[in-house]
Amino acid sequence: MERKVKYNYEFKLHCVEEVLKNHKGLEPTASKYDISNTSLKRWISFYMKFGSEGLLPKSRNTKYSLNFKLKVLHSIDNKALSLGKACLAFNIPAKSTILSWQQEYKRDGLKGLKLKPKGRTPAMNFKRKPRKTNQPLTREEELLKELEYLRAENEILKKFNALVQAEQAKQNKRLKP
Repeated sequence: MERKVKYNYEFKLHCVEEVLKNHKGLEPTASKYDISNTSLKRWISFYMKFGSEGLLPKSRNTKYSLNFKLKVLHSIDNKALSLGKACLAFNIPAKSTILSWQQEYKRDGLKGLKLKPKGRTPAMNFKRKPRKTNQPLTREEELLKELEYLRAENEILKKFNALVQAEQAKQNKRLKP
């Protein structure tokens, strides 16, 4: 699934070229195209640093290594870089990325910067064990399997009946004056 891009590459390039090559002002250009000044400034700085490739949309969910995150955070501290300048220096698309790294590092230290697994935990992915043999079920196993199925079906019907009764009770309350 691709990230939704609010402004396409051609639009960004047109706006940047209007400011840089046509010598238009930053604010008039931003108001003309109904974009924020900060977005336009960021586009211009990425264009000046990386060329037209700096305006291409960044890949979604880029995973940064622990060493890279530490390098960025130490550069900010040692060189007194702002978040915007650090984004430009390390080609990070958003200040919020670095800000979250700072908060995690402050709260949890190095543990906070390590890559975290995504998705459900293994405990949530419970599946019935597959049968190990290809032999047909014995009569007892067939009956146990059918019993398990019927119990599950019974539970579902009980829940459904409870929902129907609750809905009827709601309607009866509405009809009574």
